[in-house]
Parts: sequence; structure tokens; C-alpha cells
Amino acid sequence: MAPFSGCVLAEFFRDNGLHSLIIYDDLKAHSNTYRQLGLLMRKPPGREAYPGDTFYLHSRLLERAAQMSKKYGYGSLTALPVVEILQDNLSSFIPTNLISITDGQWFLRSDYQKRGLFPALDLEKSVSRIGKKSQSLFMV
Repeated sequence: MAPFSGCVLAEFFRDNGLHSLIIYDDLKAHSNTYRQLGLLMRKPPGREAYPGDTFYLHSRLLERAAQMSKKYGYGSLTALPVVEILQDNLSSFIPTNLISITDGQWFLRSDYQKRGLFPALDLEKSVSRIGKKSQSLFMV
């Protein structure tokens, strides 16, 4: 599948001491395709009819992002998964999976963008698990 193929290419650069960025757009579409294949193969459906291993599929993909140590050449792979959330429903299966796997989320709002507010970032719903580590001293 396309996300894994792209990740293999990004890992090549990471493993050769370079820095790479991969943007998975859109993991909701990827999940829907995986769900359709699962249903065709008669895998037992789980929550929202997704196969039971959908969480494992995403975690296996996203946990390949890493900063390598000096021993392995200092290369890095940064992953930015993108998922479209309909009607601000953060409780659907795929967004909750990604929230539990990633270190933070940017929640972008189309209504902010339509009003000319850029970046169209909803600060109340956007979170980071690294907190103060990402802030400069004057922000603390």
C-alpha cells in the first residue's frame, strides 16, 4: 500500500544519515480502503466495521518515525499523519486511534480559514505531549 511504500523510501534516507519527512494524506482514506479489503477477505469487522487490526496497522506505520543515534548516523524520519474529521467528530475510530499514537495534534478549522484567519488552528483542540520542551524561555 502507498503509505508503507512511501515510508520505505523515507527510511532509506533516515538510515543513510539524512533527514526525511513523510506526510500521510489522508489516513482516513487509507483506513477506508483497508476496511473494504478486510470485508472482501471476510475478516471479522470491529468498531465502525474496520478490521480489528486497524490500530496495529497505524501504529506499525507511525512508529517507524525516529531520530537515529550517533551509532546509526543521526538520520531522522518525521511523520505527519493527516485525517479529515467530519463535523468536528473527534470520537470516531480513526481520529481516536491517531490521537493515541501520536505526540500531538494540530486541529485545523475550515470556518477559521473562510474568515481569513491563518493559521486556521483551533488552540483548544490542538495538543502536545511534549509541552514546555517545545517552548522557548520567554513563553514559559
